[in-house]
Amino acid sequence: MFSTVEIPVSSGPGGCQSKRWIGRRIGSWGMRYLFRYTSERAMNNPIGATIGTSIGTTLSKIHMNQQLSVLGVEHTALEFVMPKRACDCHTHVFGPHDEFALSKSRKYTPPEALLSDLVTLHDALGIERVVIVHPSPYGSDNSCTLRSLQALKGRGRGVVVIDKTVSKAELKRMHDLGVRGVRINLQTEGIHDLSLAQAQIDWTAKMIQDLGWHIQLFTQVDVIARLEGVFNQHDTEFVIDHFGLVNPELGLDQADLKVLFKMIQNGKVWMKLSAPHRISKTPDSDAVTQLARAFIDCNPQRMVWGSDWPHPGGHLSGPRNIEQSEPFNAIDDGLALSRLNRWAQTPEMLHRILVTNPTLLYNF
Repeated sequence: MFSTVEIPVSSGPGGCQSKRWIGRRIGSWGMRYLFRYTSERAMNNPIGATIGTSIGTTLSKIHMNQQLSVLGVEHTALEFVMPKRACDCHTHVFGPHDEFALSKSRKYTPPEALLSDLVTLHDALGIERVVIVHPSPYGSDNSCTLRSLQALKGRGRGVVVIDKTVSKAELKRMHDLGVRGVRINLQTEGIHDLSLAQAQIDWTAKMIQDLGWHIQLFTQVDVIARLEGVFNQHDTEFVIDHFGLVNPELGLDQADLKVLFKMIQNGKVWMKLSAPHRISKTPDSDAVTQLARAFIDCNPQRMVWGSDWPHPGGHLSGPRNIEQSEPFNAIDDGLALSRLNRWAQTPEMLHRILVTNPTLLYNF
């Protein structure tokens, strides 16, 4: 299989371009991945580049003892055949840092994780579609995410972060590039005040009401439960990140979790079965499996999956220091997908989570 992603890059002095944005060489995995780049100078794209990822076959068809290394993390082969048009509904792109400046008010400083790295991983796993979620270290400057969507063309969709400086014209341009939602990140910002959360939701819902977008919310289940009335005041749908940060060890009889189940059953809320390492140190445990299957059984039509690649948040204990680059979590995404397959239990359910539901939610 040979896949190509066109990635426009900025021109430096004398027309020099950033090779870091264009691609990396990624080790070996029973075969060699080689990125190549070429310049394009055309009337409608005066400066551009092409990433070519030469891949002999998809990961699902490769022997089980072979692995792919991306950003120093080994990804094991799948235990199932990936369905066509599968979508990873939660990823981030970071960098290059000399082209896309991080926010001065960021909570952490990530290493670079380029679009080329993400494409390499997805091509190997057989994932054909992707949702790029704008990460918090960029604040409300969506330039990196939008550039990635432009390069991915129809293969990608986006979820952005906006503030009160954004115009309706800018939102329309984002829509044309593939944006389908706005993320409100209460968790990273440490916001647990209901009035502050409601103010953000009310303003965002008003701004996107003509676009048909959803609101993606990253916060804890107790906050989500208290926002039920706010959700019901708006026509927009809501997507919850990372299992709603539910503690699986507390079982299924949690009061706040029951409220979340009800909102999912009613179709108002979607759940991302993503990043189980954020809710448990043992994501393969019976408790996590029970929680995942409870969400699926609650309303299979409102479940999607995301890898959370490149898995930010790998800092050790203690306060974060933005003067230091914070490592990513070393998560095996091949293993994560095989875990999802076990949660889904049937090929039909897996297809719904990876293909049917993302196609509807993100308007592929």
